[in-house]
Amino acid sequence: MVDPSQMHAEGPHDGPVESRVDVESLTPKQRDELEAGVLALDSAGIVLACNQAAETLCGMSREAMLGRSFFRELVPSAHVPGFYGRFLAGVRRGRGDQSFEFVFGRIPAPLRARIGLKAGSDGRIWLTISPMEQIAAGPSREAVLAAIAQRSRAEPVDPSLCEREPIHIPGSIQPNAVMLAADAASLEIVAFSANAADVLAPALFPPNGLSLETVLPAEIVSAIRNGMAAHTLTDGRVLRRSLTLPPREERFHLVAHVHLGRVIVELELAPERPEDFLTASPLEAEIAMVRLRAAETLDEAAQIAALEIRAMTGFESVLVYRFDADWNGEAIAEDMVPDWQRPLIGLRFPASDIPAQARALYTKAKSRFVIDRDCVPVPLMADRAAGNAPIDLTFAQHRTLSPIHLEYQRNLGVDGSMSISIMVENRLWGLMIGHHRRPHYVAPETRAAATVLTDAFAMRVQEIEGKALWSERQRHLDMQGRLVRGLTRSDDFVVSLTQGDPTLLDLFEATGAGIVSDEAVCLVGATPAEPAVRALADWLRESLPPGETTFVTDTLVLHHAPAADYTEIASGLLAAFVGASRQHLLLWFKPEVPSTVTWGGDPRKPVLPGSGPVAVLPRRSFERWVEERRGHSTPWAAWKVALAAQLADAVEGVVLRQRRKIDELTGLLADKERLLEQKDLLTREIDHRVKNSLQIVTAFLHMQRRQIADPAARQAFSETSARVMSVARVHDSLYQGESLEQVDLGQTIQTLCSDLAGMAGDEHRVEMTAEPGLMVPYRHAVALSLITTELVTNAFKYAGRPEKGARVSVTVAGGEGAVRLKICDDGVGMPAGWENARAQGTGLGMKLIRAMLDQIGARIDVENADGACFTVHA
Repeated sequence: MVDPSQMHAEGPHDGPVESRVDVESLTPKQRDELEAGVLALDSAGIVLACNQAAETLCGMSREAMLGRSFFRELVPSAHVPGFYGRFLAGVRRGRGDQSFEFVFGRIPAPLRARIGLKAGSDGRIWLTISPMEQIAAGPSREAVLAAIAQRSRAEPVDPSLCEREPIHIPGSIQPNAVMLAADAASLEIVAFSANAADVLAPALFPPNGLSLETVLPAEIVSAIRNGMAAHTLTDGRVLRRSLTLPPREERFHLVAHVHLGRVIVELELAPERPEDFLTASPLEAEIAMVRLRAAETLDEAAQIAALEIRAMTGFESVLVYRFDADWNGEAIAEDMVPDWQRPLIGLRFPASDIPAQARALYTKAKSRFVIDRDCVPVPLMADRAAGNAPIDLTFAQHRTLSPIHLEYQRNLGVDGSMSISIMVENRLWGLMIGHHRRPHYVAPETRAAATVLTDAFAMRVQEIEGKALWSERQRHLDMQGRLVRGLTRSDDFVVSLTQGDPTLLDLFEATGAGIVSDEAVCLVGATPAEPAVRALADWLRESLPPGETTFVTDTLVLHHAPAADYTEIASGLLAAFVGASRQHLLLWFKPEVPSTVTWGGDPRKPVLPGSGPVAVLPRRSFERWVEERRGHSTPWAAWKVALAAQLADAVEGVVLRQRRKIDELTGLLADKERLLEQKDLLTREIDHRVKNSLQIVTAFLHMQRRQIADPAARQAFSETSARVMSVARVHDSLYQGESLEQVDLGQTIQTLCSDLAGMAGDEHRVEMTAEPGLMVPYRHAVALSLITTELVTNAFKYAGRPEKGARVSVTVAGGEGAVRLKICDDGVGMPAGWENARAQGTGLGMKLIRAMLDQIGARIDVENADGACFTVHA
């Protein structure tokens, strides 16, 4: 952080002489003599004319600039609300007279300039760029560049230096935002970003020592106090508001949170209109979530998530990046523009690319968006005399990124970027990563929507992986139960486990198994020779620490050198001792699986030292590097190791104690039976968690709805909430019912209609007739519930009258393997030609109905009888 006394004395709104010159009246030659860059733009930002200074500033010839978009092609870092947004606002108002400061990250060199916008007489907008200060890009970035220049003298260094980089206290933020940090107890401002003069009235700058109540509206400060009292502004939870600040009376997005005794307030200029920048709507997010819900596999869900988030955010590439058990990463899905330079799908990246402290930060702070990699960081100003410690920006949305990470992006050819944490079971499962070759702005609403959609993908991952894990564990529990029951009927545990049905070989996808009992060795399947197994047992007895009963590895040769003689059949080993005496040992073997791993660059390449504040330099090469792996088997899951230990306990209890504790075995068997019974509970728990997650989304939508004044937007949020609720009801039925795959449709629809009527108000009624016990597959229940939600809410909306609400009858019946869902209202019916008429609302409801009909192969009939009547045949 910087001492405020070191700031220049120039007023934040002073302008250079050139900005007051009538550039339109000058001849081209006279404009070329100006020190300020001058460009004539049309209303879309296309360059119509420019002077020599503009050529120098932009680093290209006049011919290359003419006819091109200043904001999208020439200087994309200016495609932000603070520049392009102000330009559009001036065009809409028919006047372009504006003056403000802007810091260019690189055009081609970092520059702080006074920007002038003035409407011309012929419809042109005259843009002047008056240099105020040729500035360095900040010590962090310059240190990186200096270190690159000295790469020839670099030597390998300790990679753990990356782990110690203080990335949570960078002392600066990105220039698209303004930050105020206040003491949580007194609300006295103790630090602020150097660009705070851009949003505060001159009399309030610098604001150190002032209270937040002095610079922010009273209702905002009151909300912050209430949030602190309710403990809802900590651990990544934030307060979001919109507000208007003098002197420009511009609208800002405010985000506030509390961390380590500091209230952190971030202010970001909002676009005057959402359509000025790509902004995602709740309806788009809802459709994307429906597509995610329809995905059957993890790969399919990942590809849908990448596609939908790229369409939503406008990044050139969006990839789903998954961590393995060792924190190496793999791009498992990617959606990109056709000319994307470096596809990353299928590549693996070493754990050092995202070190532990960065992963810890991703676990706490969900998302990070970078508009311009080469932006000039805005330092935080603080009164050093007051002894203020550096401000911890762990949860700050506009915290600057590590210079090492920025250099990594530069090597990768990436400028604008996004990373959103994929959290599964409160663990960092992976990242949703967006890449852009040029600076790229994403509106706050779109950032929030992308984060919500990533959370929805995480829930789908949890569901898909949870069901797959349950199925595999269930199969092994069944097998282990049969083995234990066989032990209870046998006097020879070795014969029971190696010659019965099933045997040890049927567990854990092993290709070989064996038992060492005293000096005897019994083997089944593909195993090392008997002497080698006996030597392996002796080594395990000697090397395994006291108290440990199991050993597992997928690279046995790294632990036991003699295993090099039989890696083809026994590269993987799972061993469990029976009892503390270690006289008896159960063994499972897996063969070598020769494989190739395609890395994004050589993972063994040494880390190079940097200079100044940059400890190390990230690697530069991301070319495909293929590693051939030998001596590895497929890995063993941790729960399989636990099952092996349990089986060893069963052997000890049943055989080695000569049935003296047969009651203990009976209890163990009962435990196994209970585990088998828990298979239903496991699946129901999955559905219960999904239902709870959907209810959280519904609550989020209700909260957002209460903050919106526009009736149409409020209605859209209500409809979205109803749709999410309908899916939650299906999961509730799965959780409450007896079947794991079938849903009682009548009961589900009846509960859903009751909820819809309650949401609509007392004036509306739903009469329900349902055939009891009509069971349908889960997929059909979701589709029919969403169709019911759309038709019933439409009836409430259009069939009701002011003096009385709508009365809707819903009938659910079945027969001959089909389902008939009939929904009728007492309104005036459907008008003639309604099929081709323009929708009264957004038309999303009918699109959703048609999509659901197609998904389950159903059809719908529409007729008028006292009112509109819809019959779905599925």
